[in-house]
Amino acid sequence: MASTPAPPQPRHATHDVTNQPPPLAPYDAAEDPALLEGLRREDAGWAEEEVRRLGRRAGGAEAQEWGELANRHEPELRTHDRYGNRIDEVEFHPAWHHLMRVAVGAGLAGAPWADARPGAHVARTAGGLVWGHTDAGHGCPTSMTYAAVPALRAQPDLAEIYEPLLTGREYDPVLRVPTEKPALLAGMGMTEKQGGSDVRTNTTAATPTAEPGVYTLRGHKWFTSAPMCDLFLVLAQAAGGLSCFLVPRVLPDGSRNTFRIQRLKDKLGNRSNASSEPEFEETVAWLVGPEGRGVKTIIEMVNCTRLDCVMSSATLMRKTLVEAGHHVRHRSAFGARLLDQPLMRNVLADLALESEAATALTLRLAGAADRAVRGDAGERAFRRIATAVGKYWVTKRGPAFTAEALECLGGNGYVEESGMPRHYREAPLLSIWEGSGNVNALDVLRALGREPGAADALFAELAVARGADARLDAAVARLGDRWAGTGQVGARRLVEAMALALQASLLVRYAPAAVADAFCASRLGGDWGHAFGTLPAGSGLDAILERALPGGA
Repeated sequence: MASTPAPPQPRHATHDVTNQPPPLAPYDAAEDPALLEGLRREDAGWAEEEVRRLGRRAGGAEAQEWGELANRHEPELRTHDRYGNRIDEVEFHPAWHHLMRVAVGAGLAGAPWADARPGAHVARTAGGLVWGHTDAGHGCPTSMTYAAVPALRAQPDLAEIYEPLLTGREYDPVLRVPTEKPALLAGMGMTEKQGGSDVRTNTTAATPTAEPGVYTLRGHKWFTSAPMCDLFLVLAQAAGGLSCFLVPRVLPDGSRNTFRIQRLKDKLGNRSNASSEPEFEETVAWLVGPEGRGVKTIIEMVNCTRLDCVMSSATLMRKTLVEAGHHVRHRSAFGARLLDQPLMRNVLADLALESEAATALTLRLAGAADRAVRGDAGERAFRRIATAVGKYWVTKRGPAFTAEALECLGGNGYVEESGMPRHYREAPLLSIWEGSGNVNALDVLRALGREPGAADALFAELAVARGADARLDAAVARLGDRWAGTGQVGARRLVEAMALALQASLLVRYAPAAVADAFCASRLGGDWGHAFGTLPAGSGLDAILERALPGGA
């Protein structure tokens, strides 16, 4: 009996695709022991089921595609409608609106301020740590909305009107009278081209009208993100000095407030999110807080958004670690899986330590914020200094971390389709937004010099772990000797030492022994190189990776 001949091969088939990893999605973005343990530790264990549900959705193929599409199809500015009317609107891809709808609905905007349960702010932060696996850009308007509430409370009559709307969970992207919407988003406009972080050089002028508390603004802002928000907190110069104002896009009578968007920024990353240069002329604004107290009023907003910078950096670390771990688990070279190669295991374990330290610090800061809101003076003092320390250090570590994680994929990681270039471009933003490294280092010095309780709170936190690790004890002792005489030149070294001691104290208290020991040996004990993947021998790589990588090592 004649055998059946093999079917002819297509002439273009030159090879079979082998030794390539399958798609990561679907995966569970909440499958992270450091995150879940921190959630429970910081009084928000009641939110675990919802965080897990959000994590599964974040890692799903649909949500991952939303993130990719929102960045590929960037927002577009429409200054005029087809008839020539000035509209100053920004159009987004539908994927952006899908991401926003889930984020707002999950309480990642202003919702915690309306939640009386202890840990509400921690639950929001944990939600951000998992939903941020989709896209970083849409975290900007949710972060600013969250942060606007405590600033707006400086003007109780305005807070009474707008706070219930800013804490809502319904996403409505259409510009209309704010009080006619089910919920609102808020932005902020602080910096101007001539001063940047030096907001006291602002030239935007505020002129009072005949109506008490109502002004008109004339001037510009240099970097105002999410211009389609409903309300903005804006700094401008009034007769009494730099002041904070509430600027709605649509006025109570339904007319458009003057908010001329000159252009959208062409940014390195964060491209799903529109960042704009608005111009004000006879723009109606309501005073928030007393004249001349604008910085003090809006600093409440900055404290919240700085926490979100730490959160977003920790999210990028975790996301890129998961991507790298998935790749090396399924990719082989020189006769063995990459995951089984000793040097690759060292790199991944080192990244895992950095990621866990960032996550633990993020949730500790969120816990401090939550307890400060509820009247804990000690936690308020700790939050004041530790948030600036965390903002400086964790966001500084982000770019190096994402670069190393990208390199784990080799050439595949350098290709846009892998998603890693998008994460790499995103990482530097978190160090720049809400004050560059220098601004935050100087803010730590300011807290030490003007608020003695801040230093006491930091050292009280470190003292909880006293005696648990000799390397940590030595680092805290050095820190105590150093801080009193530090000037600007040594500010970065001081803040780095604070951050490492704080992270180490959290890991020593709460993480498995292998994680805490390797972190202290490398970051505090001096047994570490200048790049990731230089952990000392005997660092317990297997235990570290088993804990860190979804599905184990």
